[in-house]
Amino acid sequence: MSRPSSLPQKTNEASEIALLDRDQSILAFNERVLDWAKRPEVPLLERLRYLCIVSSNLDEFFEVRADLHMSAFRANDKKGLYNTHTFENIYEYARRLVNEQYRLYNDVLLPKLEKEGIRILSHGERNLVQRKWVSDYFHREVRPLLVPVGLDPAHPFPQVANKSLNFIVQLSGKDAFGKTNDIAIVKVPRVLPRVIPLPGKIASKGVSFVLLSSVIRAHLSALFPGRHVGQFSQFRVTRNSDLSVDEEDVENLRTALRRGLQHRQFGLALRLEVSDSCAGHLSDFLLKQFGLPDRSLFRVAGPVNLVRLGQLIDLAEHPKLLFSPYKASYPKQLTKGASVMARMRQGDILIHQPFESFDGVLAFLKEAVDDPQVLAIKQTIYRTGSDPAMMNLLREGVRRGKEVTVVVELKARFDEEANINWAEQLESVGAQVVYGVVGLKTHAKMLLVTRKEGRTLKRYGHLSTGNYNPRTAKLYTDLSYLTCDVAMTSDMDRLFVHLASPSRLSRMRKLITAPFHMQRKLIEKIDVVGAAALKGLPARVVVKMNALTDPTLIHALIRAGQKGAQIDLIVRGACMLPAGVTGQTDNIRVRSIIGRFLEHSRVFYFEAGDAQELFLASADWMSRNMTRRIELGWPVNDPILRRRIIDECLLAYLYDTRNAWTLEADGQYHRVEKNGQKVQSAQALLMGQYVETHRHK
Repeated sequence: MSRPSSLPQKTNEASEIALLDRDQSILAFNERVLDWAKRPEVPLLERLRYLCIVSSNLDEFFEVRADLHMSAFRANDKKGLYNTHTFENIYEYARRLVNEQYRLYNDVLLPKLEKEGIRILSHGERNLVQRKWVSDYFHREVRPLLVPVGLDPAHPFPQVANKSLNFIVQLSGKDAFGKTNDIAIVKVPRVLPRVIPLPGKIASKGVSFVLLSSVIRAHLSALFPGRHVGQFSQFRVTRNSDLSVDEEDVENLRTALRRGLQHRQFGLALRLEVSDSCAGHLSDFLLKQFGLPDRSLFRVAGPVNLVRLGQLIDLAEHPKLLFSPYKASYPKQLTKGASVMARMRQGDILIHQPFESFDGVLAFLKEAVDDPQVLAIKQTIYRTGSDPAMMNLLREGVRRGKEVTVVVELKARFDEEANINWAEQLESVGAQVVYGVVGLKTHAKMLLVTRKEGRTLKRYGHLSTGNYNPRTAKLYTDLSYLTCDVAMTSDMDRLFVHLASPSRLSRMRKLITAPFHMQRKLIEKIDVVGAAALKGLPARVVVKMNALTDPTLIHALIRAGQKGAQIDLIVRGACMLPAGVTGQTDNIRVRSIIGRFLEHSRVFYFEAGDAQELFLASADWMSRNMTRRIELGWPVNDPILRRRIIDECLLAYLYDTRNAWTLEADGQYHRVEKNGQKVQSAQALLMGQYVETHRHK
């Protein structure tokens, strides 16, 4: 797929190398995800799932990132970091990606699904019996929830919620009051399912579905008795969804956020999607109503929300068209039913998710709740999802008399409402709930247990690169670390005290934290590697993370590379460092791994002469993580665990020849060429390795 060339980001110093454009890099990541939907070796329904994932990612891109470009366009800014050119470039890139999605959906996936006996029937493809069933369904389940709005001075254009399904309809004739209002809007409630299975007795061979948009389209005339329905189109608008709350100026952050959530659905419009057959005057009318320029219009050849097609994957009930089920093994350093804390006293424990299960973390928390000698439990909550397992354990801890303190990040984007609800439930049973430091998101993942042992108190800690979310723990690669190291758990306790009170953060002995000193510490370590390279000593940096967009850290890496250090960056998503530029970044290589599981772990390795250091962290190398979030990183000193992390999280990915993409000097990504090498997937290798471990345990 052709795409615009990457735009350089402006830098503070003219002598510095120009960085790649962050937003184009985000879109390029989605192009790599879409590649999985194109691969014939991927099970068919999984290909559809990847198509849906890209649509979901693009929705979030417009909700969060597009406003900067749209504002610059509206201000006719031609010179700023975000300007009219970046607006045109980003929207055009997104349009090409969307067009490729629908080409793949219509020309490849739908025909292949039909061959497998899975059909999505349009109105024209439905036989008389099926049409009768659909008509009955419409009148019974759908029509009672639809309230068409005919536009006139008494009925202005209605509020259209973010990403909701709607129809615009042109009418002829007069209404019951003799008026000739010729435009009507039909808003479709979210409660209605978007994918509807037909009963088996009337389905074609296999299973058949109809889409809600097709059902409504076929019965629009029933919504306007006495009027003639002319041209029409489904449409959807994407709005700015970043919540803006001045924490310094509110008395209750939770209340302010809840109010803000009520208005999120009606933020500034940024993208309009219509059917590709939508008449020009109707799309122009919608653009005017939403105050959008022509370039923000996306004409699509199918349903305007591909995300909701994910419902079909489960409804189809066709396991042969899905990935083979993968059952994570129980953490190999733990034994089911045995004390986790007793094992921690023997040494640190590493859990590599999703190859090892999250059950080990739940077992640690459950043991703490059940143990009468445990006095206090402290935990950070960023994204827990809807799974109640951890929340139920924390509430049970309160019931059993433990001192439970939970730092809830209310501003976790798109999880605000869930986190507010959890906070209220925990408070209702007597847990101490705090919301961290004003102006900073608490993104650190830590759980600290204090236990009375004889006359002393001993702390047991859990640190993680990912969230306390049992569902995503099955889908994301992350590293959990269990330790009772005195220095490390003392640092954790200091950080909890800082989050819960106005006290200054005490000096850390082992943890590196943002926004206090993580960025500075990382730069120091990179500079040490660069100095070793100048002396001709072994000098290497290998980093695995989700995004690399912090200019300060990027330039530190570039300086070290120019001194001769060898630098390998495994960056799943956005990366602004232009690798392999002759004379500037020759010693830096960037690769991205897109696989069955979402790569989410953060691992930082530094080698300078005989010294080797390895850190795990909650933070990506982004400016927001370094300066506007509470983050933490921790060293792995145990030689066996360090070797395991290097082998499983770094080397396996550096030698991946199936799912790896390399970033070239021109800012474009290319699939790694095999060149006679054995085809190897890091994730497949680890899945097989842990299955074997589980089998022989």
